[in-house]
Amino acid sequence: MALAGGNTPRRLYRLLAGPPYALSIPWDRVRLFLGDERWVPVDHPDSNARMVREALLAGLLEAPAFFPMPTDAEDPEQAARRYHECLVREVPSDAGNGVPRLDLVLLGMGDDGHTASLFPGTPVLDASEPVAAVFVPRLDSWRLSLTLPLLNAARHVLFLVTGADKAATLARVLGDGPRRTLPASLVRPADGELEWHVDREAAALLAGGPGV
Repeated sequence: MALAGGNTPRRLYRLLAGPPYALSIPWDRVRLFLGDERWVPVDHPDSNARMVREALLAGLLEAPAFFPMPTDAEDPEQAARRYHECLVREVPSDAGNGVPRLDLVLLGMGDDGHTASLFPGTPVLDASEPVAAVFVPRLDSWRLSLTLPLLNAARHVLFLVTGADKAATLARVLGDGPRRTLPASLVRPADGELEWHVDREAAALLAGGPGV
């Protein structure tokens, strides 16, 4: 499973670390990866790996195997190559194309339509490798991200979206079809399932209203 970073999934991870999930899930059979990471040290407040450790792993008696993105690498490109090698080693690939096939990918979405660290207008949208380094000019920072070929090879992709500030973007992502200006709309598993879990505020502009 690849985990999302940021604030939205933090509550989910805390729920999973408590009863009944902490005891009912066979954590010793789970392997956790990251969907993206900020180019910061592992102990930095903005680190997704740190958030996962604090919100999820610290609360489990039997922690699953966790494979954070290596931000201790010499540079982001080297880190992306190392994580690609990790995925190839740890995750079975689809016999058809050799791309590691994750069982589950959890994603969020920004108010600009980005998901993981796939931002509008960035070259990572065209990446063919499963993991890529990407510089985001708007944030003036480097990120590491799983790419569309790997995301779309997953068996199950689950989006978790909350907040009124996402409502307009969510309506476009779900209503306008795939668009490069809205990277979340490009996530469409070729041979897997796609789910959207949204709160009432985020769903306010969807057909059927906030009760959908």
